Amino acid sequence: MEGLLAIAIGALTTCGVFLILRARTFPVLLGLTLLSYAVNLFLFASGRLQLDAPPLIRAGATYTDPLPQALVLTAIVIGFGMTAYLAMLALRGLAESGSDHVDTRKEP
Repeated sequence: MEGLLAIAIGALTTCGVFLILRARTFPVLLGLTLLSYAVNLFLFASGRLQLDAPPLIRAGATYTDPLPQALVLTAIVIGFGMTAYLAMLALRGLAESGSDHVDTRKEP
C-alpha cells in the first residue's frame, strides 16, 4: 500500500513539474494543480496509513492522526480557490495580449 502511494506521489510530482515547464498557461495551471494533489497525498500519508483500524478511539486501540486529514481538507479548498484565480488571470492575459505564452517572447 505504501509503495503504491509513493509511486502515485512521484508520478503526480513528475507530471506536475513537466507541465509547469511548458510555455503555455493552461499546462502550467494543470501542472500546479497536479503538484497540489501530490502535496495533499503526501500530507495525508503523513498521518499513517492503517487498515482495519477502529473508527472510534478505544482504550489501547491504535488510530490515525486526524491533523493531516484536516490539513488536506484545508489545502483542497485553498487549491481550488488558487486554481480558479489563476484560470481567470490566464484568461485575462489571453484577452489582453492575444497570446497564452508564459514567457515574453513572441510567437512567429
